[in-house]
Amino acid sequence: MKYFSNRDRLNSALEVYTDTRKARTIGERINSKLIALAVNSGAKVFGAKRKEDFIDYFKKPAPRRGLALVLRSIAEFGITKPLKLSAPFLVVWNFTKGCNLKCKHCYANAGKFAPDELTTEQKKKLVDQLDRAGVVALAISGGEPLVAPDLFEIAKYAHDKGMYVSLATNGTLITPAVAQKIKNAGVEYVEISLDHSNPKIHDEFRGVEGAWEKTVEGIKNCVSAGVLTCIATTVTKYNYDDVPKMVELAKKLKVYRFIAFNFVPTGRGKEIINVDISPQQKEKLLNYLYDEMEEDNGLEVFSTCPAYARISIERVMKKEGKDVSVSHFAAVNLPKEAMPLADFIGGCGAGRNYCGIEHNGDIEPCVFLPIKVGNALKDGFENVWRNSQLFNILRDRSNLKNGCGKCPYKYVCGGCRARAYAYTGDVTASDPGCIVAQAFKKTEKAKTTR
Repeated sequence: MKYFSNRDRLNSALEVYTDTRKARTIGERINSKLIALAVNSGAKVFGAKRKEDFIDYFKKPAPRRGLALVLRSIAEFGITKPLKLSAPFLVVWNFTKGCNLKCKHCYANAGKFAPDELTTEQKKKLVDQLDRAGVVALAISGGEPLVAPDLFEIAKYAHDKGMYVSLATNGTLITPAVAQKIKNAGVEYVEISLDHSNPKIHDEFRGVEGAWEKTVEGIKNCVSAGVLTCIATTVTKYNYDDVPKMVELAKKLKVYRFIAFNFVPTGRGKEIINVDISPQQKEKLLNYLYDEMEEDNGLEVFSTCPAYARISIERVMKKEGKDVSVSHFAAVNLPKEAMPLADFIGGCGAGRNYCGIEHNGDIEPCVFLPIKVGNALKDGFENVWRNSQLFNILRDRSNLKNGCGKCPYKYVCGGCRARAYAYTGDVTASDPGCIVAQAFKKTEKAKTTR
């Protein structure tokens, strides 16, 4: 592990193994043979039908970065549960405070550009820090990132470093020309927010008339440009009953993925906390999404709710499904045989396998968990990632309290730490939206009553 934790050594071995280039030395040939043993074994564990599919996967720079990160982390920290990482897989960057909509649930309180937003040169220095740390993926969000004049320059800069770059947007500004610019900048995936199949309800939620029509056009333009496109829907009482129609709309628009976002009452979302769905409704929703995921009809379906992993395991154990969804920020589905891996890589990733960065460089566990733990430019990104007291608390699931702390699924789920903080002010409290945590609470109450 320590030998291959050197990123350059591992990368050259993978390049030779995948026939991306020829070996320059005998050492590179030996290294490629060694790495082949690990990759071929991994292909079996992850259920790859053909070894060649796995080889093709590692021809891309971002997967190679991911493997290097895992090896470095295990070499440094050993096998921990959950897996402790020397750098995050994913950084979500709230690129700007500027936005052209007025969404009721906006976690960023976006609207006008903030006076302390980073300059283009400062943004590049930030990307340099993420690159040195070994960050695998960068998701550029906002606000609305497309209103920032240097978006495409920075996206291309990060892409050229070898990071997987994605974009989270409301889609209203994506004309055919903009969609092509997105693709040319090296953005490989675009996540577009759409909250209802009914234009009137969506526009009311987003605060601007005509938003639905522009967003749907933006979705169509991204699909036409050949960019992997996702429809993201934050589920509340506004649209809970509309989710099946949204899934059908996603199929009709031929997008790659549909994500049901966990509602977190933070930012402007605090003002509409009463529209949060009940734990029972969430349970029904997650089971519906799992059914859709298992359909294998060309649309990838999952949720950012950590309990989705628990649902998938329960369904597999009851022989009502075949795939285990171990991550709620990217679709990573494992076959039943690889289920034990979920304890190491699953569950809420806040401060553990991803983090958020604000428009001014401030670092936080998650964009929905707005607790500043440092500033990338002032304190150094790697320094904050490694040494933040809050991050280290979040990495240790023994710190979880009440239902989440006692739950047998605390490693594959662990509850949403942002929701726990939004409702209780405590990042280690139970997620109030989970029926399992709710059941533990009732049991404890019954014991106290006795």
